[in-house]
Amino acid sequence: MKKALVIEDNEDNMVLITFLLEKNGYSTIGAENGRKGIELAEKEKPDFILLDIQLPDIDGFEVLKELRSSKATIDIPVIAITSYAMSGDRDKLLNAGCNGYIEKPIDPFIVIEQIKKITGEMP
Repeated sequence: MKKALVIEDNEDNMVLITFLLEKNGYSTIGAENGRKGIELAEKEKPDFILLDIQLPDIDGFEVLKELRSSKATIDIPVIAITSYAMSGDRDKLLNAGCNGYIEKPIDPFIVIEQIKKITGEMP
């Protein structure tokens, strides 16, 4: 069973994303802020990370920078999942090291397919 780390501060979004992942056969770990997310990523070594960009302590860009600079987490796929959808943000996140980008509000009917494509589980 693949393990996903969800770094998300909005409780409703966390519940929805976790439900969809678990319904589709993933185990999940949740972090409500960036620092906790980094700590859990290094400790738990998830198969992939869903990363909100607007977090209460440090933003997703900083979380991504720390994940990409650690030997323990450098190769873990990171998918930005955010409403932070200004022009150029998608490219900025991908250039910063994200493996993929999913806009909020997420579409529960296609989000698992999007995740599988980004993580290479599906062509």
